[in-house]
Amino acid sequence: MRYPIPVSIALGTATKINISDDFKTLLREAEDRMYRNKLLESASSRHALISSLERSLWEIDYMTEEHARRTQDLARRIGWSLKISQNLLDDLVLLAALHDIGKIAIPKDILTKPDDLLLEEWSIIKKHPEIGYRIAKSSPELFPIADAILAYHEWWDGSGYPQGLKGEEIPLISRIIAIIDAYDVLTHDRPYKKRVSEETALNELKRCAGTQFDPELVEIFIQEMKNPGIFMAGDASESRGEARGGGLSSNDE
Repeated sequence: MRYPIPVSIALGTATKINISDDFKTLLREAEDRMYRNKLLESASSRHALISSLERSLWEIDYMTEEHARRTQDLARRIGWSLKISQNLLDDLVLLAALHDIGKIAIPKDILTKPDDLLLEEWSIIKKHPEIGYRIAKSSPELFPIADAILAYHEWWDGSGYPQGLKGEEIPLISRIIAIIDAYDVLTHDRPYKKRVSEETALNELKRCAGTQFDPELVEIFIQEMKNPGIFMAGDASESRGEARGGGLSSNDE
């Protein structure tokens, strides 16, 4: 009797653009991207790394698991809308899962505090992108999204943290996750706030476009939320885009 053997395939690509590009470097880049793709496959042994980090987050805040799942789903939708490469989409979905990983080092009583944060508590919260950056930097599998974790609380107008980056200095996937993260926070209950309607949340994103968020990406996000799949049939915008500006309370970070 023959038993079927399940097959799992992960792909990674790299393109030689200049004649001087080293072929061995290209192969190494393609291999790195392949392993990143395997991180997203639940059947892969490498997926255990993500699962372990995610469980650490979920032990701190039960809402984090649902938040991560919704964020990943939206990340795929927006990535498809923008028609980004599969490699970049893999990074985007991985970032959606682990953008808050630095919060594992933040005291639970601060993360779940129902009242406004004190200044010293807020200064502790603001350290989580740097903590997440160091965690990702220490892992070869997560190294490619380390800079994006560090930057997803930067604002389009340069008034975010921790580096004060502005505009397209902020990695594209960080700009995308900033919008998705803010939308999900607004539309779901938290210990310190009640959720708002989807329409109210989209209006808030629009109000903060150009200050907190990349205005082009906000427009694409709004269109996708109102008309799912609208970009799949036609030409996607070539916009590059995040940020965060004058409208969400400090606890919403």
